[in-house]
Amino acid sequence: AGKTSLTKLLADHLNSQAFYESVDDNKILPLFYKDPKKYGFLLQIYFLNKRLAEIKDSYSNDLNVLDRSIFEDALLFKLNADMGRATETESNIYSSLLGNMMEELPEQPHQKAPNLLITIRVSFETMLERIKKRGRSFEQIANDPSLYSYYKNLNERYVQWYEDYNESPK
Repeated sequence: AGKTSLTKLLADHLNSQAFYESVDDNKILPLFYKDPKKYGFLLQIYFLNKRLAEIKDSYSNDLNVLDRSIFEDALLFKLNADMGRATETESNIYSSLLGNMMEELPEQPHQKAPNLLITIRVSFETMLERIKKRGRSFEQIANDPSLYSYYKNLNERYVQWYEDYNESPK
């Protein structure tokens, strides 16, 4: 949708640091696309761990910008679980771990939730065009036609997730 570009623009404008989702250096992500059932849980635990580290690192400046919130990870994992890419046990462990990790974040002087959550809405067609243009082979529908329904479902779920989000101003 343009998260990376917006994150950079905001961080530059605010004279702060940008924190980006670990994708290009993520060795698990390509494995996940090859075998989602085998690597779905491991991938989400990897992202959860990275996201918590980013939150802690961002504490140095309240204006720092993270390109994805830790709360979105649960949406992504739930989608994968619903698609049979994770078991109910894995889903329960993930939810429990996320809850425990959020409890471990210090309350003061910083907060756990972002100061402001911003979402980018683009049409499904635009999203597909941008994924294609980005060129990551493991994300391409041409290489895996099942990704079409995954992306469609994800796009639809984001709308409801954003409507239900109440951890911070948006």
